[in-house]
Amino acid sequence: MTASSTPTAGAEATIRSLEDARYAAAISGDLDAFTALAHSELAYTHSNAVVDTLDSYLDKLRTGFYVYHRIEHPVDRIVVTGDTAVVVGQMHADLTAGGVRKTLANRCLAVWVRESDRWLLLAYQPTVLPQEA
Repeated sequence: MTASSTPTAGAEATIRSLEDARYAAAISGDLDAFTALAHSELAYTHSNAVVDTLDSYLDKLRTGFYVYHRIEHPVDRIVVTGDTAVVVGQMHADLTAGGVRKTLANRCLAVWVRESDRWLLLAYQPTVLPQEA
């Protein structure tokens, strides 16, 4: 069995695709698509340390508190162990938050869990990258 055909490699490819789908849903404002990818106990932390639940985050998207204009999310690595996947990467975005246009540069961590053969986003945590001197 080659590395690319291992169950872990398959899970990594799935998670990478799901990450693309969740960011695309945020940019397009597709709340149904985002909801389908999220765990009901989602803890969505923002770079300002505010933590949203699934419901509060969806409400902020629905009301236009968060409007994403562009998101790039390079993935450094994905670690799959059992029914948990951890995505380590970055998130660079242009967005409007609370009526203020912002540019974000974050290192981030996303946690996905597999339940009933579906991967769901359980947690997201960004950390602001320090500005270069």
